Amino acid sequence: MDKLIIKGGNRLSGTLPISGAKNSALTLIPCALLTEEPVTLRNLPRLADIDGFQHLMTQFGVAHSIPGKRPEEFGRVVTQEATRITSNVAPYDLVRKMRASILVLGPLLARTGEATVSLPGGCAIGNRPIDLHLKALEALGAEIELAEGYVKARAPAAGLPGGEYDFPIVSVGATENAVMAAVLAKGTSRIGNAAREPEIVDLCRLLVAMGAKIEGIGSSELVIRGVKKLYGATYKVMADRIEAGSYACAAAITGGEVFLEGANGEEMDATTNALRAIGVEVEAQEDGVHVRANGPLKGVDLSTAPYPGLATDMQAQLMSLLTKAGGTSVLTETIFENRYMHVPELRRMGADIEVSGRTAIVKGVDRLTGAEVMATDLRASMSLIIAALAAAGETQVRRIYHLDRGYERLEEKLALVGADIERVGDD
Repeated sequence: MDKLIIKGGNRLSGTLPISGAKNSALTLIPCALLTEEPVTLRNLPRLADIDGFQHLMTQFGVAHSIPGKRPEEFGRVVTQEATRITSNVAPYDLVRKMRASILVLGPLLARTGEATVSLPGGCAIGNRPIDLHLKALEALGAEIELAEGYVKARAPAAGLPGGEYDFPIVSVGATENAVMAAVLAKGTSRIGNAAREPEIVDLCRLLVAMGAKIEGIGSSELVIRGVKKLYGATYKVMADRIEAGSYACAAAITGGEVFLEGANGEEMDATTNALRAIGVEVEAQEDGVHVRANGPLKGVDLSTAPYPGLATDMQAQLMSLLTKAGGTSVLTETIFENRYMHVPELRRMGADIEVSGRTAIVKGVDRLTGAEVMATDLRASMSLIIAALAAAGETQVRRIYHLDRGYERLEEKLALVGADIERVGDD
């Protein structure tokens, strides 16, 4: 198992390319199940989660082709073709490591009339039940049964009739599953209190390119008029707003200046607003986002919320940045109840953080010091990298397989802008 060795103190400076969004790509990939024709995704990040999801798609009989591309380039182009679905079962061995696997439930149900999907796994950041996925699909006409660790879903013989469902709380994954199921339903469906994240917009845009009829894209109410057939399409995955925000924090904590090439400033407004409040200069440009730390960092109060609020996936990275800010900051995590597992590791590096329930109080310190630390989940892993870049001495970050799930060739990108970072085998 590999680890990262980081020698802190280098100021990050230069251009840093932003990859395609992991959270979007994991939603776009299963769209190939909805049509017999080829679906080509451009700007697909090279990540462990992407590889795992494509392996799952192979289980259903989906063929993949990847045209030649230089390995030193970021991203790739992948064409998927589900001419015939050979299986509608997603087994435990393929699903257990990745929560996003539940997103095959809606498209399999819509295309084949039935689906059997193992209850999913993923990062241990709290209780993330799939009951909203199931209730939404039931509202569209599906029959759902839970048995022996599997979700078994069936549509009526004539196919899903469509229906209406108002989510009691906003759920990104459940909205995605419902949308993918509804596009091939016999009638019109309405989804209320739908998630509005840019990744949902990306999904809807691909489906429309495939022939779906969706109204209200980007709003909290989606109206989907089912069609008999979807077609192939070629589509570019949106830039990863969480990766961009993470590298913005990395630049800021080192007093650096970077250009996040390809980032979409409009899609990361909540993050850029938080950075500006902390004292970081952020300028959205046509082809990316310019970030510059010029002056002292200031403590702030931040709270995560569904989009357009501050993404829970940015909480850990901003916490690391605030360990070096003047005064006291208060972070409130409203989405997941167990997302402060990085705090003990940051304390090992000299951070002053106290946690009470869903609230973390961060008192800025003059100095962080290198230490051996253990990554606990994907975004927590990145928070440790950010802290290490500003810490005196050497930091060793273990269990970095979490990082490989969500950050494409992280050490290479950070080295491009001046970080002293190396991946080595962990004996």
